[in-house]
Amino acid sequence: MSHRLPLRATFNRAADTYQDARPDYPPDLYADLLATTALKPPAHLLEVGCGPGKATLPLARMGFRITAIELGEALAAKAREHLADFPDVSVITSSFEDWKPPPGARFDLLYAATAWKWVNPEVKYAKAAGLLAEGSHLAVWNADHAFPAGFDPFFTEIQKVYDELGEGDGGPWPPPQPDEQPDPMAAEIEASGRFTVVGTELYVWALRYTADEYIALLDTFSGHIVMDPDKKEHLYREIRRRLAARPDGRLTRHWSAVLTVARCVG
Repeated sequence: MSHRLPLRATFNRAADTYQDARPDYPPDLYADLLATTALKPPAHLLEVGCGPGKATLPLARMGFRITAIELGEALAAKAREHLADFPDVSVITSSFEDWKPPPGARFDLLYAATAWKWVNPEVKYAKAAGLLAEGSHLAVWNADHAFPAGFDPFFTEIQKVYDELGEGDGGPWPPPQPDEQPDPMAAEIEASGRFTVVGTELYVWALRYTADEYIALLDTFSGHIVMDPDKKEHLYREIRRRLAARPDGRLTRHWSAVLTVARCVG
């Protein structure tokens, strides 16, 4: 089983702040998803790892029927709260691996937003293919920290603090630019033998954060959730100190998302 799986339960601790702290996905992503899959409401979608409904709400507002699976009880409760106005959306508290779908259940699309990597690779593709008719689609996307040319120098400064705390990832600095990185999911999807990739799109955007806003965002990331409290206190103190020295007290964080759409081949 993947070493990532134990960490996936940590997001439940951020249920109260996740929806507001995490960024919305770009509207173009949803437009490209529907263009590639040719889906139209009221098609029935299955979402894996819906969290508090970050990627559920935009599709629910379009009129899709959605069954959303969420491991965390607190996150699932938040999703039900956020989706209460949509009677065709149901939220089920379960891991995808353990969820028992109704007999004969079939969906027009299975999708996962910043969640697919947390599902057991020994299970997810076979189970997904079994829930989709041949020719239906799997779509996965993410939201990662991006470092395009000219990224905010704050992150070079604060990376030194992570390294001093032993919390760096050991990778090169700066990381590759978004358009220099391979699709993070395409090879794995193709290797499953259950799906063939039919489209990938990269999206890059930037958001401005105050110290409080940025720390609230960090508190939704698994690595920060489980970080030693003394290390976290030191890191957050350094973030506040550096941003307090700026005239507007803000940083610019770039985000990237890669949408990967694959057709089910059985």
